[in-house]
Amino acid sequence: MWVYEHGIETGAAREAIWRLWADVENWGAWNAEIEKIEFRGPFAEGAEITMTPPGDEPVALRVTEVSEGELFTDEARFDDLVLRTTHRLLPLDEGRTRVVYRMEITGDGADEVGPQIGPGITADWPETMAALVDLAARS
Repeated sequence: MWVYEHGIETGAAREAIWRLWADVENWGAWNAEIEKIEFRGPFAEGAEITMTPPGDEPVALRVTEVSEGELFTDEARFDDLVLRTTHRLLPLDEGRTRVVYRMEITGDGADEVGPQIGPGITADWPETMAALVDLAARS
């Protein structure tokens, strides 16, 4: 298994961050690594997302867990590999929130493939998360 986690603290309202997450079709407003996105279903377990990074092939994601206002998890599957990303909102003191993204790559060959592909997938997380909380703070 390969794991990477990144978190940031913000004074932006958790509800505002959640609204941006639940508005999947507009993720490109705060995530520069999305050229095109398609969303099928309500923002709930089982929803399907097709996300196309700039100059890359589309990636099929499935929402596997939603706890409204707290977290959601999506998964991409490539043969025997599962790339699972959990997006979590953790309440802190004084109305602050810690936003955490955690990726786990599991399955056959994850120990070898994870270190090869994981860092490229997660490299933009600091910038993406900063843009997310900045937009949430302004809304």
